[in-house]
Amino acid sequence: MMTLQEMSDRLEIQDLFARYSFAIDERDWDALDGIFTPDAQIDYAETGGAKGSFAEIKAWLPGALERFPMFQHMVATTKLNLAGDTATSRTILFNPMVHRDDAGHDQVFFIGLWYRDRLVRTADGWRIAERYEEMGYTHNVPHMAPAPDLSPADGGIPA
Repeated sequence: MMTLQEMSDRLEIQDLFARYSFAIDERDWDALDGIFTPDAQIDYAETGGAKGSFAEIKAWLPGALERFPMFQHMVATTKLNLAGDTATSRTILFNPMVHRDDAGHDQVFFIGLWYRDRLVRTADGWRIAERYEEMGYTHNVPHMAPAPDLSPADGGIPA
């Protein structure tokens, strides 16, 4: 039987994942400050994105996602391992996206992946300290240029 603390932790972490999804989908980059620890490490590389510190990824996201006029991050089915003030998790993400090409044509495609996270309880609640995107599958992905990386030569920020 779960303790009240475990139930509370699970609900707070579920809410954390939902807030992440809404922050990304609404392009509310500052909302990410309440989701990640300031020293978080984020790795989207396996799914075609960048890898870096929270500050680097937060600065990278607006440019990397501008060619997608719409997307939805739908998280479900979390395998959560709580250990006091820390936790690890693996969560399913279903991510339909719309890509707009240079001619203005839109194409819907789908990505299925897992978030592998390390979480910590802070004075302000649970936060993601490490996030890794693990590729599952794609469907109907259009031909597109790779996402920018974090280097200044590609219009990113210095690593």
